Formats: sequence, structure tokens, C-alpha cells
Amino acid sequence: MSDTVETATTSTETPEELRTAMVEQLISMGEIRTAAVERAFRTVPREAFVPEAPVRQAYGVEDVVITKRNEHGTAISSVSAPRIQAFMLEQADIKPGHHVLEIGSSGTNAAMIAEIVGADGEVTTLDIDQDVTDRATRGLTAAGYERVNVVLGDGEVGCADRAPFDRILVTVGAWDIPPAWVDQLTEHGTITVPLRMRGVSRSITLRREGDRLVSLSAEVCGFVRMQGVGAHEEQLLLLHGEEVGLRFDEEPPVDAGPLTGALDTERTEEWTGVAVGRMEPFDSLHLWLATVLPGFCMLSATPDTKLVAPQNRMACPATTDGSSLAYLALRKVSEDPTFEFGAHGYGPDGAKLAARLAEQIRTWDRDHRSGAGPQFTVYPATTPDGQLGEGRVIDKRHTRITISWP
Repeated sequence: MSDTVETATTSTETPEELRTAMVEQLISMGEIRTAAVERAFRTVPREAFVPEAPVRQAYGVEDVVITKRNEHGTAISSVSAPRIQAFMLEQADIKPGHHVLEIGSSGTNAAMIAEIVGADGEVTTLDIDQDVTDRATRGLTAAGYERVNVVLGDGEVGCADRAPFDRILVTVGAWDIPPAWVDQLTEHGTITVPLRMRGVSRSITLRREGDRLVSLSAEVCGFVRMQGVGAHEEQLLLLHGEEVGLRFDEEPPVDAGPLTGALDTERTEEWTGVAVGRMEPFDSLHLWLATVLPGFCMLSATPDTKLVAPQNRMACPATTDGSSLAYLALRKVSEDPTFEFGAHGYGPDGAKLAARLAEQIRTWDRDHRSGAGPQFTVYPATTPDGQLGEGRVIDKRHTRITISWP
């Protein structure tokens, strides 16, 4: 449910033709891999859930339809892009007869889950916003899925009245795994959730193993954030007015004073020799840096500022020690085009931080760039250090999460 441009495209193609084209594209992309998910996508009329949007937009594989914004214009509810829904349904591995809880309602996803579980299964979709549940109910009724249970409630507490669930599918960005979700799972049930860790999000499927959860798969994703008791806001540290910002997730922000001065110092550059092509994905690098760097944060910058030149002006991995900072950078090195990873450092220890970041880029390139990615394990918050597995430990309110790279 990440924001995309809402197009006003019109088309003479029928919904059935658009649906077929969408499914074929998702299959060719490798996002639809099983017959059950394919059948659900071929069956559910997506246009019934977004009647105000152009029909073509409902079937664009990367198109998100924003259905509600807050007073600041920020999207707080949407119908996810078909590509995101497809890989999450594949991750969840839902079977006929399963009882499924969806947290975050658009109606579309619940209808597809209902197709997969069949008449012997049960689907409950829950949302904290009355407008959203009313909308989901209208869409489900119009599309012929009245058997889906639509519940108004806070996702933090799940839905005990309908538990236990074989699958819990969370379609809003979560910062933690509340105990209610684990308690409401069957013995070997799974949770598929877009989980934010140190500012980096992954859609992770976690299988229950006793009192802990162990990851089965992880995919890059972006979603509107959870509201209610489970909401967690990043802490923003602004530098030079609003030109540059540092966003901290788990750790509290450092004092702004020394860092503001750091950006007035001469920039240090450290280049790595690690290259990437224009269309080549490198999402695991962000997660690796979040795992290993102390003082990790995400840097953002206004489009016109000359203070910094980050790899991504919206969300660029960075590290700070309180008086200096360094962030991920790219430079073009050939007309292919090929780009080289590096680090820019500022402040009295900027060169040191840039060198540390560059060394971790080289480590990622050598050891993890082509690997399967890390294992995520979620433990109760009361778990002692000695009972945790190896890897980076991230402490949250309800849980302790370890990220272990092979």
C-alpha cells in the first residue's frame, strides 16, 4: 500500500480484459506462482471495490488506489497494488478450509482470500476505521462476498471472537508483533506482516514455533502505517531548517546542535569499487546496513538542497555518532550506465563514519549480495539474552527480534 500516482486514464477495455491482462503480467513477473492465487485474481472484480477510480487503474499491477487521507493529505487507507497483494497471498500459503484474519481492510484482498479458503473456510477482515469497514462491506456485498466477516476494531488486539486462525495477514505497516496475534494463531499457524525494523520494512511470513515466530520468507514492501494502540512514529531530527532530516526508528534521536554544524564542514567521500546497474535491485543492502551500523537512521533531503547528495533523497541509509554523520551515495562510472556505491561523511569524525559505511558495503557485496537474505526470529519481550539466537537484536515493546545473516 505504498503511495503511487493516481492516474486518470480511461480505456475502452472491459474489466474482464483488464483482469486477464493483469493476471498474465503478474504470472510473467513471478508474483503469481500457484493455481489458487491465480484463480482468485481471475475471479474477483477489483472495480467493485474502487468505484470512484478509473477501471484501468484498478487493474494496473503497480497501481495503488488511495481511498482515504488524513488532514495533512497523508494516505491512511488504500487498496494495495495487485503485485503487492499477489506476493503476500503467495507468502501466506492459504489453503482451502483455513480460518484467516486480515488486519487492514480494503475488501479486495478479503474477497480473494475467500476464494482461496472456499466454503469450508472463514475470512474475517478487521479495521480500526469505520469509513474503511463500511467501504469494505459495500464492496464485498457488491462483489458477492457477503460471507466475509467485517469487524470494526483495533488490530493490536486481533479478533478473539473468531480465533484461532490458521493464517493472519496484516495489510498495514506494523512496528511490532502484539501478543494477541500469536495467541490467536493455531499451533503451527503463520503471520504475514509488513514489519518495520530500524526504518526498513519487509513483508515477512512468520511461523509459530512454541512461543517464538520464525521467518519463512521476506519481500520488499511499503504500506500505510498502522493506527491505534500499535501505532509507532519515527522520530525526526531536522537539520538546516527542513532541508535535511534524519529519521530514527528504535533509537531516540541525538542532539541536533552538533549535527547541524557537521553539515557546514567539508564533505569526505569514500568510494568502494562496488558497482550496480541502473535496473539492478540492491534492496538487501539497505537491510544489511540497518542490521550492522550503529546510530543507523534514514536521511531525507529536499530536492533543491545542495547540502547533501544521498543515494535516495526520500529515504537514504545513514549513520551518526552524535556529532558526525555519513550516508550512502552513488556516482556514475560508465555510460552503460553503471554506478558505484560510496559514502559521504560530515563532521569531525565524518571520514571515520564514511569508511565504516563503505566497509560494510564491501562486506555486503562479498558475503550477502547474492544470498538468500537473513532469518528473522521474533521472541517475547521477556526473553533473556542467553535464550536469543545469533544476530542483531532489535528490542520493541512486545518482542525482541533477531536478524541473522547466513
